Amino acid sequence: MSKSINTLSFKILLLLVTSIFCQLVYAHGVSVRDAGFIQQINERAISIFIYLGAKHMVTGYDHLLYLCGVIFFLNRLRDIIIFVSLFAVGHSITLLWGVISHTHINPYIIDSIIGLSIVYKALENLGELKNLFHINISPKLAVFCFGLIHGLGLASKLQDFIVSDNGVIANIISFNIGVEIGQIIALTVAYFAINSWRKIGGFYENARTSNFVLMFFGFLLCLNQMSAYFLLV
Repeated sequence: MSKSINTLSFKILLLLVTSIFCQLVYAHGVSVRDAGFIQQINERAISIFIYLGAKHMVTGYDHLLYLCGVIFFLNRLRDIIIFVSLFAVGHSITLLWGVISHTHINPYIIDSIIGLSIVYKALENLGELKNLFHINISPKLAVFCFGLIHGLGLASKLQDFIVSDNGVIANIISFNIGVEIGQIIALTVAYFAINSWRKIGGFYENARTSNFVLMFFGFLLCLNQMSAYFLLV
C-alpha cells in the first residue's frame, strides 16, 4: 500500500512539473520588465543588480535542472558544496569576462548547449556515458566546464540590455553575487526536498525515471532553442 501511494505521488508530481515546465520553456531569459529596467541604469546600482541576479537564478529553470541533477545522488553536504562551488566558479568567470570583454555568442546556441548539459548530467547519473560514448570524464571537471557555458549564456543575454559602461563592473559583480545567493536558496530547497524524498521512500525506485525525465527536459530545452534560432535569426 505504501509503495503504491509513493508511486502515485511521484506520477502526480511528475505531471505537475511537466505542465509547468512546458509553459516556462517559452519564457526563459531576462524578463521584458527587467530588461527595460536594466536599460535605464546609467550608474552603479549594486542592490538592484544583486536582486536581479538572485531572481534570475531562482527562476532560471535551466540552471536549476542542471544543478538538481548534480546533487541528485550526493548524500554528503561536503560533496554538494564542492560540486556546486565548481559550478559557481565557472559560472562567475564567464559571466564577468563575457560582459566586460563584450564577448557575445548567440543566446539560442548557448541555451541549446545548456539544454544538452542537462542531458549529459542525466546520462552521467544513469551511468550510461561510458556505454554510449566510450568516455570517462571527471564529474568535477564536467561541472566546472558546464559552469563556464552557463555563465557565458547569461553574459550574452545581459549584453543585449546593458547600454552604459558607467559602473558596469560593479553592477556585474553585484549581479553575480545575487546569482550565487539565489543558487544557495534554490539548492537548499532542492537538497531538503531530495532528502525528504529519501526518508519518505520511493527515491531509489524512481531514480532512473527521474533522470529520464531530466533528460527529456534537457532535450526539450535544446530543441526549443534550436527551433527559435532557425526561425528567428
